[in-house]
Amino acid sequence: MQQTTKRLNNSNILAVEDDEVAMSFLEAQIEDLGQTVIKASNGQDAVDILKTRYNEIDVIVMDRKMPIMDGLSAVKHIKADPFLKNIPIIMVTGADSQSEIKEGLESGVYYYLTKPTKPEMLKSVLYAAIREADRTRLLLEELSKHKASFGLISEVGFTYKTLDEACNLTAFIANCYPDPERVITGIGELLVNAVEHGNAGIGYEQKTHLLKEGLWQDEIQKRLAKPDISKKQVEVTLRKAHDSIVLIVKDEGSGFNWQDYLSFDPSRATDSHGRGIAHANLLCFDMLEYNEEGNVAIAKCNVD
Repeated sequence: MQQTTKRLNNSNILAVEDDEVAMSFLEAQIEDLGQTVIKASNGQDAVDILKTRYNEIDVIVMDRKMPIMDGLSAVKHIKADPFLKNIPIIMVTGADSQSEIKEGLESGVYYYLTKPTKPEMLKSVLYAAIREADRTRLLLEELSKHKASFGLISEVGFTYKTLDEACNLTAFIANCYPDPERVITGIGELLVNAVEHGNAGIGYEQKTHLLKEGLWQDEIQKRLAKPDISKKQVEVTLRKAHDSIVLIVKDEGSGFNWQDYLSFDPSRATDSHGRGIAHANLLCFDMLEYNEEGNVAIAKCNVD
């Protein structure tokens, strides 16, 4: 599977806002970025639209405080629906306290913007959400191609070097789990992180800049082609027991301060990235930890 991204324009964005003036402003900002806007006036309206048009919607941009059904209540409905749960949600609101941002993040809102929304910030976060939607869609499509007798596997090992190999391997490994859709984005996060942050050595601030300039994937490929990096690889081990499945991902990088990323940090809520490990920890696996250096990830899922 190619690690490609959908065009960053002409995506369908569901904008949910009860204030007509605010909706006009938000609609204009989104359309200026080359996107198509589908409008909803409150959370219930959004849920009703999603039930019939879920295949059309790429990203949801939603106000928090609305009549009839507020933003967080709508999020709970969306995340409980198997057809809707993978659509990225951006919460745009005047609520900017740390506790409210954390509440939004833990409800499944990985992108959180405060009013008044600056065009450059909306652009950064919206593009990040579109990339996430496309990556998840590609992973789920790949998942359906790798059906086999994975239940017979007790232990298996892999090595890989590139982003494309990481994405192909993600779908294969996910099918070894009883609920592949639950774990696939978490597995993908660990395998991609091992390449970009581990072996390629791209740091947090560097990634922020590269995403803003649209150079993230090109920079990884350039670094992986360097003589001192080209020989590095990632080792993956999958072990199945009667009551658990353990995934071990080891890269050849210098590691990172992983403790800062296991939970959602409200201070990074408006960043264009930095939520993947927390997402994997809280939603995909029953346990996620690293070795002291941070270059070996150990993810565990309990099974019945």
